[in-house]
Amino acid sequence: MAQKGNREQITMACTVCGRRNYVSTKNKKKTTGRLELKKYCKWDRKHTVHKETK
Repeated sequence: MAQKGNREQITMACTVCGRRNYVSTKNKKKTTGRLELKKYCKWDRKHTVHKETK
């Protein structure tokens, strides 16, 4: 499989319930801080803030 360059796989965790719901990629050279996105949490049944975890 071809390598994607500077992209790194990250896991997103819900800030309300703490569950790890999403997996995504980010460019680790351009985005050095932790990513925060508003995503849908199916356990809370609403859109909540999801933060990048290790």
